[in-house]
Formats: sequence, C-alpha cells, structure tokens
Amino acid sequence: MGTSHTVKYAYIVARVRAMKGKLIPKDMFPKFINMEIPEITRFIGESEYKKDVDELGKKYKGTDLFEHALNQNLALTYRKLMEVSQDEANYLITEYLRYWDIWNIKTIIRGKFSGASEEEILEDVVSAGQLRYRDLTEFIKIQTVEGVIAALAKTPYYPALVGYKGVLADIENSLDKLYYSGLVEAGIASKDKYFSKFLRTEIDLKNLKTLFRMKRAGLEREEIQKLLIPGGMELKASDLSRLSSLPFPEFVRALEEFSYWEAIRDISNDMNSLTNIETRLDKYGILYACRISYYYPLSILPVLDYIVSKKIEVDNLRMIVRGKETKLSEDTIKSHLVM
Repeated sequence: MGTSHTVKYAYIVARVRAMKGKLIPKDMFPKFINMEIPEITRFIGESEYKKDVDELGKKYKGTDLFEHALNQNLALTYRKLMEVSQDEANYLITEYLRYWDIWNIKTIIRGKFSGASEEEILEDVVSAGQLRYRDLTEFIKIQTVEGVIAALAKTPYYPALVGYKGVLADIENSLDKLYYSGLVEAGIASKDKYFSKFLRTEIDLKNLKTLFRMKRAGLEREEIQKLLIPGGMELKASDLSRLSSLPFPEFVRALEEFSYWEAIRDISNDMNSLTNIETRLDKYGILYACRISYYYPLSILPVLDYIVSKKIEVDNLRMIVRGKETKLSEDTIKSHLVM
C-alpha cells in the first residue's frame, strides 16, 4: 500500500477505532436477554445512546422511545463518519451509506402499500443516507405509492421506481440492483481494491440469501435469476445460473464448493429455518469484515467494519426488545442475534 494511501486513511481510521471502542461489549447481550425492557432502556440511556434517549424521551415512551433512540443514534453516527472523512474515504463512505436511502424508500413505499400510519412508517426510517430526515417526513405525508414515486423524480433513485406496476418486489429488486451497481462503479472509479473486495463479498452473501428464499419458495430458474445481483466475489454469473436451476437438496450440496459453506456447514442437515441460515450468513459477513480490516488497517476496510458492527449492535438490541415484547423464548432470541 502506497504512502499517500496510508496518509489519506490515517485520520479517519483513528477516529473509527475510537468510535468502535464505544460499542456495547458483546458479553452484555446475553445479559440483556435476562433484563426487562425498562432495564434495557435505562442501560442504553447511560451509554452512547444517552443523548438520544434524553432528547426523545420528551416525545416517546417504552418501546417507541427505544426504537426512535436507536434509529436516531445510528443516523447521527453514520453522518459523523461522512463529516470527519475526506476525499476518497468520504466518497466511498457516502456511496456505501446510500443503503439507507434505499432502506427508507422501501420502508415508505411498503408502508403506503399496506396502509400503515405515518407514525408507524416514521418509526422505521433511518436518515443516514443522502435523503435528510425532513425529506423523509415529507415523503411519508404523501398518501399513495405513486405519489411517493413522483416526489422522488429528481433523486438518483427514480430510474428504479419509474416502472412501478403495482408489484413491490419488482421495484425493491430494482432499487437493490441500482444501489449495488452504483457501489461497483464507485469501487472502479476509486481504484480501491479493498473496497471492491469487501463489496463483492457482500453481494455474494446477499445473493445466497436470495437463493435460499427463492429456492424454498419454489421459484423457477428464470424468476430467481432476475433477482440476483451481478459482480460477486466467488459466485460468478455461471455459478448463479447453475445454483438457480438445482433442486433445493442439490443446491445445498453444491454450496460446499464455496467458502461460505463454513457459515452453514453445521446446520446443513436442518435447513428448515431461513432465519437461522440468514443469521449465519450475517455472522460470516461481520467476521469477514473484521478479519480483513486487520489485514489492511490503513484503508477503507476498518471504516466499513465499523459501519457493519454498529448496525449489528442496533439490530441485536432491537431484536432483543422486540422479542421480549412479543414473548419469544430466550433461546429463539439468542438464535437471531449476530455476535
């Protein structure tokens, strides 16, 4: 790695290391499972989430406060990364965090499609991308899916939305492909091989989740292939085509050819739970991000590792509280956590 590249990333990596040191310790999550929701809320109210809990506590209570505090903290944390980064790092971070624009557009359109209230939709948006909170609240006030799409006409996401014909899955797939094609282009433009390596692995994992879901749903090869994203690390176009065509048992056996098999090897005899499979693949992803960030400590990778780790922290906290609220067993909650 060249000296200029090292110098470019030294500052942002130092900031990220300090931020990662403030993440909730992993050994706390089993303890949260044994706590009641008010106890968990009090805990995060004394942690890095304190400012968010104090501010939002004037408006929300209970689980609503918990959800909004998590989302606000996540958004502000990611925006801080964009603010303290420069040049290539800022460009790559900004492009990667467009994930949240995609997330929010999907959330709003799903909400409008299903008739959810404005407050219900607002609870799930995270203003961590290029669309600001005030923009998102304005979109949420629009009554119809078609109206939301029209309001997004001047955004870079409109090309994925313009062909909407009443099928949510189609535009969600189009949004995902638009996002990842933009990231691939960003990696090519920056000539950052570390970013590209991380991204291509993420595409593989997303495609594997899609394959598992669609194979279990009994979709035909042609329908499955429409949903897959090109540009993965190990799963080339020919691999995706072959995997799409195999019956489910043969599809599972064929995965032994790829490194991702290690993530699901020990549950390969019981593939009844897609949630367990996806949790294992998520664990593989976070371990991979952590491992390669140590290999290349002065690159974009430690930043991406932190972005992933922060999201996992919030997802785990949310899973525990939602699980408790819906009376899930402790074992079920544990099985859904990504540690």
